[in-house]
Amino acid sequence: MSAVHLIRHEQVAELRLDNPGKMNALTVEMLEHLADYLETIEKDASVRAVMLTAEGDKAFCTGADINGWGDLTPAEFARHWVRDGHRIFDRLARLSMPTIAVLNGHAFGGGLELASACDLRVMAPKAALALPEAGVGIVPGWSGTQRLMRLLPEPLVKEMALFGHRIKADRAFACGFVAAVADTPREAAEALLERAITLSPRAVEVSKSMIHAAQGEDRGAMVEALGSAAISATEDRDEGVAAFREKRKPNFTGN
Repeated sequence: MSAVHLIRHEQVAELRLDNPGKMNALTVEMLEHLADYLETIEKDASVRAVMLTAEGDKAFCTGADINGWGDLTPAEFARHWVRDGHRIFDRLARLSMPTIAVLNGHAFGGGLELASACDLRVMAPKAALALPEAGVGIVPGWSGTQRLMRLLPEPLVKEMALFGHRIKADRAFACGFVAAVADTPREAAEALLERAITLSPRAVEVSKSMIHAAQGEDRGAMVEALGSAAISATEDRDEGVAAFREKRKPNFTGN
């Protein structure tokens, strides 16, 4: 049985981590299922928003299961484990619809990096954030020193990565990393999503693309996607396609 579930709530897709016995630590199989579900969501035009949740109330996700990477060779670790995680987390970050992570418990290491790939986060008061990789002799590998640096002040990232400190919910909220701290974070996330799905999905998608392009999230693809969307609405585009199919010279008007 999969330890990641895709659950539909009308226009909202919920991705739920379900490995509470290991504090929802990510396994190879969980990453593979997450990748498959993200592809399914992106291709489903009826999905207007995504909520990322986890079973249990102790941990949202405490990172990668050490059994998944502990015996890998240096080449396997760098070429596959790290790159595969990046590819999947990037896919989450670049979904066209709004995404919210519900931090019902601790988000450590890869769990914090996973939450960072969402547009917004809501957090339980008892939850904490951490980058504990140095304690087991490794470094953040799934964007903890990259994407996270665009979302948190540098000293805060260093406090976690270099000094092993945990960041509590009130500090995460004060610096804007989480949108809300709530005793029932899922309900807080659902309230945000209820508003999001009433907005124009195309306007939301384009706004998200422009924001991501501005802050460097896959800038090249975002710029070309926006340009392609604009040009596809022109009469010249229709004329070009028609001329190609009819094997004639196109008559472009600039409209």
